[in-house]
Amino acid sequence: MTDGIRVWAPSASRVDLRLGTDTLELTRVEDGWWERPGLAVAPGTDYGFLVDGGGPFPDPRSRRQPDGVHGLSRTVDLTGKEPSDVTWTGRQLPGSVIYELHIGTFTPEGTFDAAAKKLGHLASIGVDFVEILPVNAFNGTHNWGYDGVLWYAVHEGYGGPDGYRRFVDACHAAGIGVIQDVVYNHLGPSGNYLPKFGPYLTDGPGNTWGSSLNLDGEHSDTVRRYILDNALMWLRDYGVDGLRLDAVHALVDSRATHLLEELASEVAALSAAVRRPLTLIAESDLNDPTLITPREANGYGLDGQWSDDFHHAVHVALTGEVSGYYADFEPLGALEKVLTRGFFHDGTYSSFRARDHGRPIDTERMPTWRLVVANQNHDQIGNRAIGDRLSAQLDAGQLAIAAALTLLGPFTPMLFMGEEWGASTPWQFFTSHPEPELGKATAEGRIAEFARMGWDPDVVPDPQDPSTFENSKLDWNELEQAEHERVLAFYRALADLRRQRPEFTDPRFGRIRVTFDEAERWLVLRRGGTAVVLNFSATERAVPVPDGSALLSFAATGEDVGALTDGSLRVPAHSVVVLG
Repeated sequence: MTDGIRVWAPSASRVDLRLGTDTLELTRVEDGWWERPGLAVAPGTDYGFLVDGGGPFPDPRSRRQPDGVHGLSRTVDLTGKEPSDVTWTGRQLPGSVIYELHIGTFTPEGTFDAAAKKLGHLASIGVDFVEILPVNAFNGTHNWGYDGVLWYAVHEGYGGPDGYRRFVDACHAAGIGVIQDVVYNHLGPSGNYLPKFGPYLTDGPGNTWGSSLNLDGEHSDTVRRYILDNALMWLRDYGVDGLRLDAVHALVDSRATHLLEELASEVAALSAAVRRPLTLIAESDLNDPTLITPREANGYGLDGQWSDDFHHAVHVALTGEVSGYYADFEPLGALEKVLTRGFFHDGTYSSFRARDHGRPIDTERMPTWRLVVANQNHDQIGNRAIGDRLSAQLDAGQLAIAAALTLLGPFTPMLFMGEEWGASTPWQFFTSHPEPELGKATAEGRIAEFARMGWDPDVVPDPQDPSTFENSKLDWNELEQAEHERVLAFYRALADLRRQRPEFTDPRFGRIRVTFDEAERWLVLRRGGTAVVLNFSATERAVPVPDGSALLSFAATGEDVGALTDGSLRVPAHSVVVLG
């Protein structure tokens, strides 16, 4: 039973509550809040708010929207509920492997319950966390999730709040933590009623996706509280283990204490209270280690951040693609710098931005695990013209090189759903906006975005076409095919090796050694007593390596690695060898 319903509407002269078939007048109280004290509302009750006669609008803090984002809210009681697996003590980010997935395309059914049935598969490749693309309520039936407008509600098509809770419990029972992707830099284009209630958005400069949140203007205290409470909701009420914070460089906040620092402080307090690790990972385009510097050292105190530089260096080394933002990563030396110093652009000139970019990481003090890296992710696949994966242009040996760099490299590895078997299905940008004009504008905007990358606009699929969504679903039947099965076996072997040998989770930058030959196109990554030998060339190479026996190898053709003679190893084309 919910005791009272309240809403923030500081500029309204009257707010009424639509409760079932009744309309009840609310009383204005402190700081622009309206409430009806002592009103007992049972779970499962539909309600909405009328603001100065307009509406009814859904509750900005709605936990459930059974009839979509334009419909009434429905009360859900999550207070006092405990996860079914009360023995779960959490997972720490250091040493862990993350697996990014989108609930709607991970399985044919596209639900939490269907995804839970695949957790055994994820455990077999060493996954410690699943990172779920946004699941909050958006308009339409399918979406990447970044068009959410009601941040407290869980999309009904996935299974709603109850399905979400079952999924989290199932993950914990399988020994896997959950990281939820959340978006606090903008709201979606349809169903955003927050401005009807108050100044949630700023009149100042927006960002790529629309108006920015009001983080530092008048009445911004309550807007910030709206964001902070949402973050705590996932971690506390649903038992989630961490949050991935979307595009934090788009958060406009001029306050002395940045929203991210405030969030890190509150999450640390909650972590102490629930006695399990709670992780915050930022996606940032700034290459600024301040985000992951502890608050005690005047940083923001986040646990980790994505490093796109790793992706770009690996992508260019394997594909040779140098258009747009890939241009600066053409030399193999770019990969060497990323592996040993974290960022490639650490105060260097970025030709894509036409300015200097980034700042150096203090490699003597910063642990490597604070950088989360991937050779593929939802952005780097889905934001390509046709949503093509690496498997669309690389052979199995090259996919194995990408996997080895990600899983045996110095950073926290993140896999994108299906990469572990070299999935052939694309992952494209898809929407289901009911408004035709919005769908048209979205499609035209996508084409305009690709101009700087030099991609052919004629091949870009229509985001609104249902086939774009259907084509992006994983085909699990591919696991029965020999070539896909071979790639999956290599991922499992990498996972085993990562857990068997502590040098692969050693977080010290100073323990990393890299040698490479630009002309011959080979690179050797040394970690402790282990050497990861990579041949990017389409020709067999003799690579100078330390003594050791082959712990693991994979070549495009299945060819055996040659014997180690006179300090060099014969390495087949497009292959990886791990020596120990």
